[in-house]
Amino acid sequence: MNDGYEEVLRKIASSDPTPGGGSVSALSLAHAQALTIMVARLTIGKKKWSEGQDMAELIISKWDKKIPNTIQLSIKDALAFDSVMDAYRLPKGDENENKIRDQSIREATIGAARTPLTIASEACDLLTDIAAFSHLCNSNAMTDIASAAELCSSAVLIAHMNVRINLDFIEGADVDEISQKIEDIVQESESLMEGTRAIVSERLGW
Repeated sequence: MNDGYEEVLRKIASSDPTPGGGSVSALSLAHAQALTIMVARLTIGKKKWSEGQDMAELIISKWDKKIPNTIQLSIKDALAFDSVMDAYRLPKGDENENKIRDQSIREATIGAARTPLTIASEACDLLTDIAAFSHLCNSNAMTDIASAAELCSSAVLIAHMNVRINLDFIEGADVDEISQKIEDIVQESESLMEGTRAIVSERLGW
């Protein structure tokens, strides 16, 4: 923990609209990634958890390198929102200006929906690995793997809201495609979360 961490929180807490919920969903995912990797490292090399070695190694090799990309998704979400605001500031006047403005708003809004869609997809992917790993990981770190799962679930739900708010006032085949994808991700995430909670409760005896 350091001043850099607090600075990020201060930026979120400011009156500026960015970074906002979409960025926070990516940061939630980054924390989930880090926690999952920690549990994997606590599992590797422990004879008692020999069945979880391969999965632990896979998690580290797959997700450790993705943390910087997830941080970039947080930044990208804020920039996407700024692009929408820039599009709304374009001049209104003659027919050509209005057409350019409307098209710019639509393109920027679609872009602002795609970033949280990616965040949700990545979170659901990690949740899939957590669900598999929770059977096999070091049981002394069960609450950590459970925390990672809950963070993934939150990341999906926050990203879902940010996708929907961007798509609420536009139409088209691309909008329908993104809408269907995010709903599928939410449904899969809920199923994975239910299973993971059951595994955690069983292994902890709760």
